Amino acid sequence: MTDAEPLASSPEDDSDGPGEVVQAFVRGLAVIRAFDAENPELTLSDVARRAGVTRAAAGRFLRTLQSLGYVRNDGRSFALTPRVLELGYSYLSALSLPEVAQPHLEALSRAVGESASAAVLDGAEIVYVARVPVRRIMSVGITVGTRFPAAITSMGRVLLAAASVDERDRILDAEPLAPRTPRTLTDPAAVRQELERVRAQGWARVDGELEPGLQSLAAPVHGRDGTVVAAINLSMASGRYPEAEVTDRLIPALLAAARAIEADLRMA
Repeated sequence: MTDAEPLASSPEDDSDGPGEVVQAFVRGLAVIRAFDAENPELTLSDVARRAGVTRAAAGRFLRTLQSLGYVRNDGRSFALTPRVLELGYSYLSALSLPEVAQPHLEALSRAVGESASAAVLDGAEIVYVARVPVRRIMSVGITVGTRFPAAITSMGRVLLAAASVDERDRILDAEPLAPRTPRTLTDPAAVRQELERVRAQGWARVDGELEPGLQSLAAPVHGRDGTVVAAINLSMASGRYPEAEVTDRLIPALLAAARAIEADLRMA
């Protein structure tokens, strides 16, 4: 079957694995996650490869998702539809953070004139849950739901710095860190040292590691029980501000916004 041919069914073992895990459901979610900001449209072969399933299985899952309105197909390539946002709506509805953080991010963005965001940790990645863009300074557009490797982002380092040593080691040891730029820290020992520094100073700064010319400052957001539940950041072009202004204006404004979000979370 070519990528443009109609999707056909074929049997495949969907038996449950250890711990009652429904393998068919796991593979279906992998098919959805095959799409991202850098790969909004994929052929059948692409989906199968990125999801780690056979073409036949990818075809069945895509056909099912298409029938439910979550995927569209133009005869050759597939893409998610806006309806897929329903799958994350329940989480966002139950999580007060985006709603609480949004007005504070807007105020922060207005005050400093730069983009502001909030993210949470999901395994080895951060997931954006709120954002106020001012200008596009990355080659990849950032929206709610965008994911990046935690170890090479300012918000990710804030979140990893607050994690337990066991969780931090599990994430950093899972697989080698892939360099995104020549400045990306990929040595686990160097990353761990940076995380200790972030933990001690209470904020993180990443310059040119995720993308050349991009600088980001991040601060932790604590929940009612005092644990770090999210991070917020300011992103801007590298070298846009003198170091004194970063230290005296941007970082204090960022930390103040984080404290304001924490105060509201305690009342939410």
